[in-house]
Amino acid sequence: MKKVAIIGAGITGLSTAYYLKDHDANIDIYEQTDRVGGKVNTYRQDGYTLELGPESYLSRKTIMTELAVDIGMESELVRNEVGLSFIYVNNKLSPLPKGTMLGVPTELWPFLKTDIVSPVGKLRAGLDLFKPVLKIDKDITAGDFFRRRLGDEVLENLIEPLLSGVYGTDIDKLSLMSTFPNFKQQEEQHGGLIKGMIKSKKSAPKKTSKQGMFFQFKNGLQSFIDRLNDAVIENGAHVHLNHTLESVKKLDEGYELTINGETNIYDEVIITTPHFSYKKWFTDAKLDYFKTMPATSVATVVFGFNEGDVVNEKEGTGFVVSRNQDTAITACTWTSKKWPHSTPDGKVVLRAYVGRPGDNIVKEKSEEDLAKAAMHDLRQIMTIKKEPEFTIVTPMVDSMPNYHLGHKDHVTELESYMEQEYPGLYLIGASHYAVGLPDCVKLAKLTAEKIMN
Repeated sequence: MKKVAIIGAGITGLSTAYYLKDHDANIDIYEQTDRVGGKVNTYRQDGYTLELGPESYLSRKTIMTELAVDIGMESELVRNEVGLSFIYVNNKLSPLPKGTMLGVPTELWPFLKTDIVSPVGKLRAGLDLFKPVLKIDKDITAGDFFRRRLGDEVLENLIEPLLSGVYGTDIDKLSLMSTFPNFKQQEEQHGGLIKGMIKSKKSAPKKTSKQGMFFQFKNGLQSFIDRLNDAVIENGAHVHLNHTLESVKKLDEGYELTINGETNIYDEVIITTPHFSYKKWFTDAKLDYFKTMPATSVATVVFGFNEGDVVNEKEGTGFVVSRNQDTAITACTWTSKKWPHSTPDGKVVLRAYVGRPGDNIVKEKSEEDLAKAAMHDLRQIMTIKKEPEFTIVTPMVDSMPNYHLGHKDHVTELESYMEQEYPGLYLIGASHYAVGLPDCVKLAKLTAEKIMN
């Protein structure tokens, strides 16, 4: 029987182990910390169920829902409440124009009415309808692409706040082909970005009712992780907490791993840890891009209030912040509105995000200072009458890998190199393709299938 080691017990590691359930192997999962789940971190106390790390996942990425059904959690799924989303720009909250897709307008009238973009900016965006397609066969930055098609103002006031929230990367360095190649495809197929997005929207299945785009679980994302962990153990895998991988040595057959000072030999190894950990185990120059790949540090700051202590005139679920605003926060979710199940009656929860690409606020400031900075910004945007009943700050250092120009090619080259030089050893996770939780699950499943085949 083969021996398989999985390094990291986050969602990628646990999902890989789950999908290997039919593989004839002894599976050991090694986790450096004292808990499973990685970035997933749910606070459950006094009637609150609050996410301190990832908040939810996109329901259209069905692989995670399929996994939830597989492990018996279908009845635990909860959709978010629908409501307006806002952008904080020009020192005020303005609703995201109806019909925009990641900031790209697909309906004329709502875009013309918005105050997020000036009349000049709207005219500039309209030039997209007449601009020729840029024929290129190489990667470009998302900033270059959207500036050329829609202009600076739409990019900075509409698109950048939304995309930066997803990828945590400077849009002028963000690889378009590694993140949103569909935008380039729409431009090429239809002769313009707006034309392409309008046609894409028309051809999409019509929604019969308004429903939330995101899924969570009644008892939080950690409940999903815990159930997945139980399923993995039930299938015969062994989960070892507080176990640190110290070295990897390639043998004629298999790999020698030194973990907590002890050496074991494995036929196959799957490493799911962040990219910066590679430098501890590999000296190969082919891995240099990943060893030095920048990552953005972010923090979530959760505030709990009594209902009357926060006055919010806007009927919505939250807002993102333009990078032209002088704020520490980049976004805020009105959690008690978006996820009513998460908060007791009579309470209000705000969840702010701190940390931008290129700044060091999360690394340099204390948790107390991060909370003060977030509260200062929120008081400029909303009416907050009293101090919060509780505050929870969760710094996540270097947690968002930056997919810079050419990232996709680097991933392809690395996969080819590992296949040739390290057969049976796989490097997977958020640093390669997987930004959202379902992407991590998808990558785990693909890797498991590759191993079994």
